[in-house]
Amino acid sequence: MTYTHELDKKLAGAPEAMLFDLDGTLFRTESLLETVHRRVFETLREEGLYTAPEPPIERLLGSLGMLLEHIWMRVMPDGSPEAHARANDLLLRYELEELEAGIGDLYEGVPETLQALHDRGIRLFVASNGLESYVKEVPRLRGIGHLFEGFYSAGEYETATKADLVKILLGKHGIRSAWMVGDRSSDVEAGNRNGLFVVGCDYAGFRREGELDGSDAVIHRFSELLGLLEEAAGKK
Repeated sequence: MTYTHELDKKLAGAPEAMLFDLDGTLFRTESLLETVHRRVFETLREEGLYTAPEPPIERLLGSLGMLLEHIWMRVMPDGSPEAHARANDLLLRYELEELEAGIGDLYEGVPETLQALHDRGIRLFVASNGLESYVKEVPRLRGIGHLFEGFYSAGEYETATKADLVKILLGKHGIRSAWMVGDRSSDVEAGNRNGLFVVGCDYAGFRREGELDGSDAVIHRFSELLGLLEEAAGKK
């Protein structure tokens, strides 16, 4: 892991809670989207809603963390509003179908690390810009849902930014100290705007240059969170 700021004050003691992004942080999204992406554009083509060549999947992966309305504007800027709306529906439908079929993996060390954090009494939450069903079903279907106290999504709370979503989460649960853990600039912004310690995750492989600027620490494996927690506890 690497540090990016002077942290003695922010890293004083173990946090009450940890807030996790989902895609690119807990869930290796490309392991699911390779199939889903193809199915979405096959259906759009069959329905006559989008007849241009299929956009590269890298464009979709590079958009993860954005709100869905912004994702489709980036993935298929030449698509109609009808095509974008239909793509939203298809994306969720096919994601859930493929998840139920066993497609899609968590990152190495995620279940064990989350269990260790849970056993230490740290409250765990998911905060994602995704759709409500997806954000709740990925953890459930991959066997880690029981470790979380709550699942917060832009789809359910209709928030314009992840910072707004995190503010709602913190307020509803009366959380005074927390870490924001994620792989996108929206996670960094959400943590910083809410005064949280920000842990940037640099292992997804599809982030943009400078994506994690502003993080307090950067981890290269999910399990490194435990070492960071031990260090924080020692600074209390």
